[in-house]
Amino acid sequence: MTMFGLAENEVVPLLTALAGHDLGRDDQLELFARATWSGIAEPGDGPAGLLVRTLGAVEALRTVLTAPTVEGLAARLRGAAEVDVDEDQVRQALDRWRPRLDPASIVQAMRQAVRVDARLLVPTDLRWPAGVDDLAEHAPIALWVRGTDAALAALPRSISLVGARAATGYGEHVTMEASAGLVDRGYAIVSGAAYGIDGMAHRSALASHGQTIAFLAGGVDRFYPSGHDQLLTRIVAEGAVISELPCGQAPTKWRFLLRNRLIAAASRATVVLEAGWRSGSLNTAAHASTLGRPLGAVPGPVTSAASAGCHRLIRDFTAVLVTNPDEMAELAPLDRSPALFPSTDVDERSSERTRLFDAISVRSPRHVADIAARAGLSLDAVRALLGALELEGEVAERERGWVRVPSGT
Repeated sequence: MTMFGLAENEVVPLLTALAGHDLGRDDQLELFARATWSGIAEPGDGPAGLLVRTLGAVEALRTVLTAPTVEGLAARLRGAAEVDVDEDQVRQALDRWRPRLDPASIVQAMRQAVRVDARLLVPTDLRWPAGVDDLAEHAPIALWVRGTDAALAALPRSISLVGARAATGYGEHVTMEASAGLVDRGYAIVSGAAYGIDGMAHRSALASHGQTIAFLAGGVDRFYPSGHDQLLTRIVAEGAVISELPCGQAPTKWRFLLRNRLIAAASRATVVLEAGWRSGSLNTAAHASTLGRPLGAVPGPVTSAASAGCHRLIRDFTAVLVTNPDEMAELAPLDRSPALFPSTDVDERSSERTRLFDAISVRSPRHVADIAARAGLSLDAVRALLGALELEGEVAERERGWVRVPSGT
């Protein structure tokens, strides 16, 4: 028998090893289809996400392998998803996918994954990080993982610590204390395994016998940066390394930016410890803000260019000034469950209300369009929610825009 034209006796043992247990026929097809999609589409590919969410991974793969017309695929998506589909976007997506539409190519990646003892997670897996589902059609289709189940189980109580690669002694010291302090308070630490702040966050968590999870921009078999090979090897042994790219894939600048959305989505809150004006960690902060996750930033000396990005987040965006592990823990207390986890938030706001509320400043009035952009909501949704929040006394409209009303006023 065959699976997408490949001999089952070659593919099924690989799928069993990647899942960690025997699979039924439907689960085999699902796992193989998602593994294949992880190699066809780049991270965060919206049309691919929409297609998989709408048709299912197996049917979506079958559909694109039959070389559909742009019009036919767009019409099918409109009918199934009941959303407006831009045919130009469908055409561009098919053009991106066609060079990679070879199910046989994923078999080599699967072999390499089995060789390094990696596993493949899909959204129905109990170990799947639920927070990434908030990315909607930009959520990962599958996740390749090396590490422990305990680390994956710790993701719902994690805080991401990110910052500049060119960290100063001050930044590394603050990060060391923050990571160790949060581990002592029961949190897991999420970061991106880069030099500087990321590396210190991981090392301090390991030194404190805590859980730490690294999200990579390339395959989990290709540790990057190479100078962190020993660190990442230890994270695999005691924590977890995760990527949405199959083994053999190299990290690129674009993939680093897309990787950042997973760091922000998978954790309860994000803290930027040290960042220059144009630091890539500000991209992670932007994703956290858009997703409605709590965002903190550590101030530095006003004369330090290495902290200019943190000051920018505090001054112009929604970041909360935090200086120690206690204040960082206050961003996402473990005795409360934010909207990305099964129980509802204590104030029972919907995720949209929370995102909008987090996009409004107490000090700086903001126009509706600015709030919509920060919250990732439509203008109509923002206007409706602002009206409701105004009636509840939580926001107020000033001459130059909308502001949050401080509690107790």
